[in-house]
Amino acid sequence: MLHKAGAGHTGGPLGMMEIITALYFSAMSHDPKNPTDPDRDRFILANGHTCPALYVALCRAGYFPKEELQHLRQLGSPLQGHPKLNVKWGIEMSTGSLGQGMSVANGIAFAARLDKKDYTVYSFHSDGEAQEGMLWEAALTAGHHRLDNRIGFLDFNGIQIDGFNKDIKDVSPLADKFEAFRWAVRNIDGNNMAEVLDAIDWAKKTKGKPKMIIATTILGKGVSIFENKPKYHGVAPSDEELAIALKELGEGA
Repeated sequence: MLHKAGAGHTGGPLGMMEIITALYFSAMSHDPKNPTDPDRDRFILANGHTCPALYVALCRAGYFPKEELQHLRQLGSPLQGHPKLNVKWGIEMSTGSLGQGMSVANGIAFAARLDKKDYTVYSFHSDGEAQEGMLWEAALTAGHHRLDNRIGFLDFNGIQIDGFNKDIKDVSPLADKFEAFRWAVRNIDGNNMAEVLDAIDWAKKTKGKPKMIIATTILGKGVSIFENKPKYHGVAPSDEELAIALKELGEGA
């Protein structure tokens, strides 16, 4: 997808695929044949630049034909470089402005409480996004109101577009921050499927407060030339890089 588009973010989507897969094919209650079901679980991809991971999951789940993936970032395509609201295709919010997704997820969670619905609102955030003040205002709101139908993931790969987080604006320690804001927190290896599934089960069973799963991941996971290299945060692979990536991911040259 990214190679054909000639632009986009490679590293983040590869690093978060275990989490996205666990959500859409195990944890979440959703139905691509009834995408507007008022009782469905909701997912907000706050760090919208990683949307190729979301698009692949939605396609595989049956929200739209596989051929649409080949139109990533093309003029007129519903699959742009950041998600555009399209509930029929499983996209719950237009995202990309970092920090906003937490607030919207809270609003949806409040709506569930008011409507006496028991659906869960999941959100996905990045460590670079944790440099945004709006995220922390929203985190405080969720903790204060004990929104226990909120489950968040924070992808901690240590890299943002300008380099390593620790060199630009260190956001650690994240667990202590969320706990101070009245969230239940769990740290996991976000590239270990067993740990991801176990953490989701823990979050569902934990009542009385919102839950944040801080997932340590490897940017560019699965492709040796991409892994943990800031260069591949926001570039599409070249012809040569694509061949290496597909081979290492088991798709052939």
